[in-house]
Amino acid sequence: MASRQSDSTRRDAGPARLLEVQRLGLVPYGVALQLQARLVEQRRAGLVPDQLLLLEHPHVITLGSSARQEHVLVDETERRLLGIELHEAGRGGDVTYHGPGQLVGYPILDLKPDRCDLHRYMRDLEEVLLRALAAFAIRARRRAGFTGVWVDHQKIAAIGVRVSSGWITSHGFALNVAPRLEYFGAIVPCGITDHGVTSMARVLGGPVSLAEVADALAESMLQVFDYGSIA
Repeated sequence: MASRQSDSTRRDAGPARLLEVQRLGLVPYGVALQLQARLVEQRRAGLVPDQLLLLEHPHVITLGSSARQEHVLVDETERRLLGIELHEAGRGGDVTYHGPGQLVGYPILDLKPDRCDLHRYMRDLEEVLLRALAAFAIRARRRAGFTGVWVDHQKIAAIGVRVSSGWITSHGFALNVAPRLEYFGAIVPCGITDHGVTSMARVLGGPVSLAEVADALAESMLQVFDYGSIA
């Protein structure tokens, strides 16, 4: 894929930073965990540039480090009937659901030397999502006291990250493009009981192309994280 320059006249003296975007389609959650772990080690060793994995998962409930079991509302038998897997995620946050029609982004980034700030990183990911949604004329926003991105009082994108030694990131965000929203009834999303979830398709009242959303997310990453090019 051809590189694109973020600016025709970059003022920084160092070499342009590169983001490699991998569009992986439908990937089982366990496979994605293994891929992230491998890329984290490769990024730490300097063998690969910063990565952005964009993919979908089959139906799965994931448990973050602060997950509460009562936020999973279906038992093992019900999960089997619905075709929903259950996984420990190894990231921060509570309980989330992933499924087809939801675009998941896993940035594997080296935050050194000038972005070693977890709060800033979370806000930067929110900004990536806000800009991508704005490209589709969706007016989303942050909510004080919560992580993620919202349309009115409903969550349209969730964020849950891990930063390992050497300030290498993994996990990331999940943007509801056109998932089956009824599956969110299997959980208390992110442990928030008094707000629902929505999707781009619901907000726009029609179909949305995952490929076009992936393009918008890659462009937003380039802008927010000041990459010189994407590959």
